[in-house]
Amino acid sequence: MKKLQSSFIAMASTFKVVLLLLFSSFTISPISCYKGAQHPLDPLSPKELTLVQTIVKKSYNPSSNNNISFHYVGLDEPEKTTVLSWLSKPSTKTLPRRALVFTRVNERTHEIIVDLSKRIIVYDEVYKGLGYPLLTADEQIAAIQLPLTYGPFIESAKKRDLNVSYVVCSTFTVGWFGGVERTKRVVKVQCFYNKGTVNLYLRPIEGILIVVDLDKMKIVEYSDTFKIAVPKAEGTDYRFSKQKPPFGPRINGAAIMQTNGPGFEIDGHTIRWANWVFHLAFDVRVGPIISLASIYDPEKHTYRSVLYRGHISELFVPYMDPTEEYYYKTFFDCGEFGFGQNAASLVPLADCPSNAVFMDGYYAAHDGSPVKVANAFCIFERHAGDIMWRHTELGIPNRVITEARPEVSLVVRMVATIGNYDHIIDWEFKPSGSIKAQVGLSGILEVKSTTFTNVDQINEEVYGTLLGDNTIGLNHDHFLTYRLDLDIDGVANSFVKQNLVTKHVNDNVSPRKSYWTVVSETAKTESEAKIRLGTTPSDLVIVNPNKKTKPGNHHGYRLIPGAATHPLLLEDDYPQIRGAFSKNNVWVTPYNRSEIWAGGKYVDQSQGQDTLAVWTLRDRKIENEDIVLWHVLGYHHSPCQEDFPVMPTLSAGFELRPANFFESNPVLKVLPPKPVRWPNCTAKP
Repeated sequence: MKKLQSSFIAMASTFKVVLLLLFSSFTISPISCYKGAQHPLDPLSPKELTLVQTIVKKSYNPSSNNNISFHYVGLDEPEKTTVLSWLSKPSTKTLPRRALVFTRVNERTHEIIVDLSKRIIVYDEVYKGLGYPLLTADEQIAAIQLPLTYGPFIESAKKRDLNVSYVVCSTFTVGWFGGVERTKRVVKVQCFYNKGTVNLYLRPIEGILIVVDLDKMKIVEYSDTFKIAVPKAEGTDYRFSKQKPPFGPRINGAAIMQTNGPGFEIDGHTIRWANWVFHLAFDVRVGPIISLASIYDPEKHTYRSVLYRGHISELFVPYMDPTEEYYYKTFFDCGEFGFGQNAASLVPLADCPSNAVFMDGYYAAHDGSPVKVANAFCIFERHAGDIMWRHTELGIPNRVITEARPEVSLVVRMVATIGNYDHIIDWEFKPSGSIKAQVGLSGILEVKSTTFTNVDQINEEVYGTLLGDNTIGLNHDHFLTYRLDLDIDGVANSFVKQNLVTKHVNDNVSPRKSYWTVVSETAKTESEAKIRLGTTPSDLVIVNPNKKTKPGNHHGYRLIPGAATHPLLLEDDYPQIRGAFSKNNVWVTPYNRSEIWAGGKYVDQSQGQDTLAVWTLRDRKIENEDIVLWHVLGYHHSPCQEDFPVMPTLSAGFELRPANFFESNPVLKVLPPKPVRWPNCTAKP
């Protein structure tokens, strides 16, 4: 394979630290020219997961092995300096591979680092702080089976005339609400009735409290306080085979023909397409991780770095029902349940188009054994009929000049289904240099039962919308936090707020009274980079202050956010203390490989002691440093009837767009597609 070159050129000023100077002129191989060596950012393979399981279990007494559970097993990310150094001179020697492991052993949390090369544990400490690690799928499955054989619950079902064989239960984390901290890993279990429908979440069984101790795997609290009818099943099933006339319009399919195959190459976990090259990894907690995204600059004849590492860091979902039955429903989907652990196997021609290529993902099960998620990712070229650029010139006498180029982009997709909600995670790369990130929400609303069948009957706060007979869709929020370790033409970057300021025309040289201009501010410390969008008009740009275009502008990338959404909970409300990272839409921190998860390492029952909001209180220096941009996008979701019984996809996202990164339009000279010659078909009589 032809070796592609990339350059991390950074003309750092003489006062910069050695770290930033060291990586100012490295040339890296943007696609797997690693001569048989493993890429240092590859996710752990099934073989490596099995090796971790073996090493960890051997380190404890055989009698303890039955009490060991694996809650996170992932790559212990090497230091950036180490990765960039290796990539600059790839060889047959693989960098030492290490795994970061969170386990529970005899009801205590262990944080472990395993050296896979030496096959030894190099670090093993008992975590004694607040909070617990990711819930495993296996323990949740075990917990939801407990009520079905529990005598008091069976009696409660009989009182409601419910057949237990149609009961399905689900686990819910309990959060933290002040007072004495819990000393046990517990979850609440809520049950649903799926007789007559598979849409179980629309048929909650109300009035029953079930608390399960996950370490002991038994019900430790139970109460049955009131009874209310389960909403009816009629009209809730979303399967096509169960639908009855009248039907909606038929959707025509579209065939995508690529006679020469996909327009991209996949080598291991490295993907090359058009002028882009990047690395794709799967993580049990955050799902897709994009790394080492670089774009080829034909004027400079080199690949230029844009994004060292990017992924969703946390999803905070607080519901707005403060009643005894629902107040605790304030979830942190990545840190408590795991996007990767709940990745759905994508369905060809439904989740992804016909030209998609699929990749599998792997994570460690409760016992440490590897679990395969088939078709965890799909990668495809998007031909949406959009226009990359165009212009029609009518100003030249007797001439009409039209030039246009069709837009084509590359999409990486994963879907995480956590309980009732489906999260469609897209990363989209464009030849123009833009990277777009988008999350689509679909699935089933969280609802509760009610006696009301019409809004005219409602005489109390119901904390949501009456969607149908006896069914309230609950108000809630979604706050997605992205961690974006941008390296714009090198690691030394700055965060610039380009404020749009109104100016008055004070002289008599113009009939105008005002105009706006750009007043730039470079954030020197973390506190100066905390942004609540929507307060003042501004462009937010990450620049390399050591690199300039020919006219003298700093190379940069602009964050183009979506709609500004801010939390409405009180700052001292317990869920908001834990989710304080949602307070600002933008944060900037210095690079620290231990600061990965905005909600902290141990989110379940945490008290907000280890979050992005806490880290930034140190107010560290971020000017001309290796920095990380954190972007929070959100939705306030007040349900409506169109969301019932399954929700049409609601999407939000942002764009990272070049800003003086290139000398001119990078797609001006893009080669237009060759015209398609269709066969001369003559209709027969």
